[in-house]
Amino acid sequence: MRFIIVIIIIFCSNSLFAQVSGAGFFDQRIEFNQQGDSIIAIDVWPIYVFDKPADMRKHARLIRNIKIVYPIAIVAGEKLKQLEKELLTIEKNRDQSKHIKQLEQDLKDEYMPILKKMNFSQGKILIKLIDRETNQSSYSLIKEFRGGFSAFCWQGIAKVFGADLRDSYDKEEEDKVIEQIIIMYEAGLL
Repeated sequence: MRFIIVIIIIFCSNSLFAQVSGAGFFDQRIEFNQQGDSIIAIDVWPIYVFDKPADMRKHARLIRNIKIVYPIAIVAGEKLKQLEKELLTIEKNRDQSKHIKQLEQDLKDEYMPILKKMNFSQGKILIKLIDRETNQSSYSLIKEFRGGFSAFCWQGIAKVFGADLRDSYDKEEEDKVIEQIIIMYEAGLL
């Protein structure tokens, strides 16, 4: 409860001193009513109030999982952009596939210990965040770089564990809470 009160105080105190309208957690603007009076309107992110302690623990677990998984998704997006640029410079398909296999091996060596320690919910979040960062589902990425059969096999394994590689990231509806947590994480508030 104290945490929520501290967050409210921080939001209110920062908004009192803000003079410029901007994007972020607050959006301050001046509106005029019919009499010509100016009114300061401030849009603030929603503050979650939980009825049950279990819901609060579930939200805290989601925040913890995003803190673990989000940096990996960012690296995946950057590596994909870098790979696409490098593949444009390589002319032969054979050299391209060698380059892809080498990059894949480097990624396995670097991230396999981290990925092995993840739980199922972190894996599901990672699938969604990779879609957010790359604008492609994990299934389509595997299909593009490893082939359709490999993508089919990995999709089957994911289904056994309750995940779906074709999951897409919907920041407006289904994944709205995740998007808000990511924005707070990027701003350094978590």
